[in-house]
Amino acid sequence: MSLINTLRHWAFFEDLRASQEGLLSLGFWALQAYRLGHLRYRFNSRLIRIPLGIVHLILAKLVEMLTGITIGVSAKIGRRLTIEHSGAIVVHGNAELGDDCIIRQGVTIGNRRQDDPFGAPVIGHRVNIGAGAKVLGRVRIGDDVEIGANAVVLIDVPAGAVAVGVPARILPRPLASGPTSTSTHD
Repeated sequence: MSLINTLRHWAFFEDLRASQEGLLSLGFWALQAYRLGHLRYRFNSRLIRIPLGIVHLILAKLVEMLTGITIGVSAKIGRRLTIEHSGAIVVHGNAELGDDCIIRQGVTIGNRRQDDPFGAPVIGHRVNIGAGAKVLGRVRIGDDVEIGANAVVLIDVPAGAVAVGVPARILPRPLASGPTSTSTHD
């Protein structure tokens, strides 16, 4: 694969537009370090993969120390991920996140059991994960899901639902309602 085609897949500018703080966003830089490391999987040549791996290892540790964000290099992360606040964020190397997701501080997306170290969540598109939430194990999170702050999700969540609580319970998303009108009859 040519270098130009590879760089097109990087999505630097899409990530930058998705970031609320732009170049000042620590989450943006953590995501770019991940994308650089993940880029090496597009090459077959060891002459490219090994140096990229070494650079990524150094950058990933610096990002982890400076931002508190750990993203496994083999995770599959879609386009325009927004990391709104940095600190205590862990994304397992086998996790999958769809496009246009939002995660906040204190979020863990990881495995649940020691005897299943590769069992990580698969998260759909446009999923909003609240601060402190934990999504653990081989669970599937559908598209357009809201996961509440501090929720602990251990079960599958269908598309369009809301997950809240410890352990999380699934609620249907409330319908958007217009302003209520109250009329009085005399």
